[in-house]
Amino acid sequence: MSTITVQKSNIVELDADAVVNAANEGLRPGGGVCGEIFRRAGYERLAAACRAIGHCETGSAVITPGFDLRAKYVIHAVGPIYAGGRHGEARALYGAYCRALELAVENGCRSVAFPLISAGIFGYPTEQAWEVAIRACRDFLAGHGEYSVDIVFAVLNDRMLELGRRALDGGES
Repeated sequence: MSTITVQKSNIVELDADAVVNAANEGLRPGGGVCGEIFRRAGYERLAAACRAIGHCETGSAVITPGFDLRAKYVIHAVGPIYAGGRHGEARALYGAYCRALELAVENGCRSVAFPLISAGIFGYPTEQAWEVAIRACRDFLAGHGEYSVDIVFAVLNDRMLELGRRALDGGES
């Protein structure tokens, strides 16, 4: 049976088959979670793997080896830059989560660790980002009932943990 959980932890420390990088379309190394994933995976090898792929559209995802990470794979999911919510941002964010999960299933992953995509420097409002993330994951699991995958959202502070758990519980406090 599949599960979705939210926990306070560093994504690169988790024992997951795949970790998801909140990527940019050029798959270039960035700061924050992205920078930590590149650093821990082995900057040069992960950057070379991303250069070989070259590009990923917003709302989609691509996969590379995890190199020095505990995870076998890094799934680079490109969420939207938030521009007021009237430019298809929710659809693109939903698509990034679903494509990441499709790649996980296609590659035999039984566990996937996500950050909250687009909620950092891409400016997506946190509570709305949680709603889209949880809905996308639940919808994906409902459509793939024959496949068991554990999804964990790794967050770094208590506020994000509370908001994520509230979204997971359906908005209850």
